[in-house]
Amino acid sequence: MSSTCTRRTALTTAALLAATGVTPAQAAPAPGPVTERRLGSRLVELGFDSPALAGRGRVALLTPRGWDRRGPRDRWPVLYLLAGGDGDHTTWTTLFQVQELAPLRDILVVMPAMPLFGFWTDWWNGGKGGAPAVRTHVLREVMPLVEREYGAGTRRAAAGESQGGFGVLGMAARVPGLFRAVASFGAPVHPVRHAEMWLSGATYVGVDGYRIFGDPWRQWDVWLEWDPYRHAAGLRSTRVHLSSGDGTPGPLDGEESDPHIPGTEKWVALADERVVSVTEAVCGEETRLLGARLKELGAPVTTRIHPGTHSGTYGHRELRVALPTLVDALRPAGPGPR
Repeated sequence: MSSTCTRRTALTTAALLAATGVTPAQAAPAPGPVTERRLGSRLVELGFDSPALAGRGRVALLTPRGWDRRGPRDRWPVLYLLAGGDGDHTTWTTLFQVQELAPLRDILVVMPAMPLFGFWTDWWNGGKGGAPAVRTHVLREVMPLVEREYGAGTRRAAAGESQGGFGVLGMAARVPGLFRAVASFGAPVHPVRHAEMWLSGATYVGVDGYRIFGDPWRQWDVWLEWDPYRHAAGLRSTRVHLSSGDGTPGPLDGEESDPHIPGTEKWVALADERVVSVTEAVCGEETRLLGARLKELGAPVTTRIHPGTHSGTYGHRELRVALPTLVDALRPAGPGPR
């Protein structure tokens, strides 16, 4: 890791964003008063009014052993987990069962919610910007909150499934040094290459996808600006773990294939006859491309392409595969604050 990156990982989120010249698409006033709901011995859910989302923000915390929210600054290393397109932050504790992972017992795990198909992006909204500004919500509301009030330190790693993988890679690439390591599972990591796929997916769940990035022909520059592949150079000093299914049936799949999404017929026709999940096949292609690009750049990247469809079942397995890389990156690099 470069000396610049090492220096930046010791900074607070606000200082790191300022140092890299990153500014949000809109001003982000402070979120409203925080409510807390304890869901288990280690699990706490936070709720607050989010100006960036123009709605209620929710964040689940899986607290480490001996956790003290009023403890010393930089006390706890942090793993941020970003949900897929449904935005359901509870998936990490229900489907992924992160509370059972022994390596996370001494790590604060932060799991924000997201609006449906929010793509962890500050929406274009016809060029007007405004809510939902999902990336601003994470960087300007969630991170400062947990660092200020809940003992989160500046040693950070992040992982995401599907759209969550897009989110962590995009943030890490645009703000080098924000995370020491990132992992994505079955994610659209080069969405400008298959714009019709993601617009069709938005329509399928009742979201106007053109509000997110704009029209891929008329707002090509907006799509490129958010594309992790386009910003791959920003990941050269970050440990990256990429994994995706190839869309063919895998060992964790049942008999049912992914639902057909109208508007994806072109990609269905182009897919190998063994493919039963064109969404995951496209994610797998994009993952290969990003992995190859990162290797060209000399980035510390690992890429795993496996049989499987676009389901959280594989994310459950792949998180455990990536966990040693994520946890190792959170260890202290030498003398200094924890």
